[in-house]
Amino acid sequence: MSITVVGSVALDTVETPAGRNEEGLGGAATYFSLSAAHYAQVHLVGVVGEDFPQAHVDLLQAHGIHLEGLERVPGRTFRWAGRYHEDVNERDTLDTQLNVFENFHPRLPEPAREAPYLFLGNIHPSLQLEVLNQANPVFTALDTMNLWIDTTREELSQVLARTDAIIINDAEVKQLTGRANLIRGAQEVAALGPRVVVVKKGEHGCLLFAGGTVFSAPAFPLENVVDPTGAGDAFAGGFMGFIAQKNRLDTATLRQAVIHGSVVASFVCEDFGPAALAALTAEGIAGRFEEFKALVDF
Repeated sequence: MSITVVGSVALDTVETPAGRNEEGLGGAATYFSLSAAHYAQVHLVGVVGEDFPQAHVDLLQAHGIHLEGLERVPGRTFRWAGRYHEDVNERDTLDTQLNVFENFHPRLPEPAREAPYLFLGNIHPSLQLEVLNQANPVFTALDTMNLWIDTTREELSQVLARTDAIIINDAEVKQLTGRANLIRGAQEVAALGPRVVVVKKGEHGCLLFAGGTVFSAPAFPLENVVDPTGAGDAFAGGFMGFIAQKNRLDTATLRQAVIHGSVVASFVCEDFGPAALAALTAEGIAGRFEEFKALVDF
């Protein structure tokens, strides 16, 4: 089974206590794709400028990612810069340059339209609606952020009504519903449309709400965190990739998908940018999955 992802492809400059990565490959759709490609075929839909290095395109293609939907247009590629504190759960955004991403309107090639699984990355809800009007997937998941919750509530509500799953953090649940209690908040998010709600809690793991049940998974403990940029997007890629690989949506599959998302996200944090994802093997994923099972077995 194949997945279409629509979102940002970027050049990131990141500073962490471990060092600095200058204009490295980044973007939500990039991390998602390199993660999901370990499980299923991926169609990436996005936009880059004429300055986007060909080496990055070659890397994505080398991992079997279909790039017919990646437009290259005149102008500069989307850029983001950030600095992480000693506590890498805290970061400051130093610079955001939308550049060609500012006027991006997704155009899905035919194979991307036909993919049974669709992930709407963290883009303006109006663009997410444009994608939904071009595709007819069997299962759609989305990401969003506090800005869209604050400023585009009506359009976001339209998107939520047409999606099957949402991957959201705990602060966004509270912002979207006004509920301080995550259980009640997730139930209210589900009432807006998504029957599957995944609530990320950073280093404290995540909660899955599906089929009237709640599943709690810890984050994989890491001794050395180099760069957590893109971990949430990689989680989404592992989650959706595993679902597409199994082509099932039962509760057991969704729970395993959460663990696979957590596994690939843990690898991301061990190097700058998506380097660890690019070097990851099926054996590496399987080994850490077994470590994860041992971690929670009692």
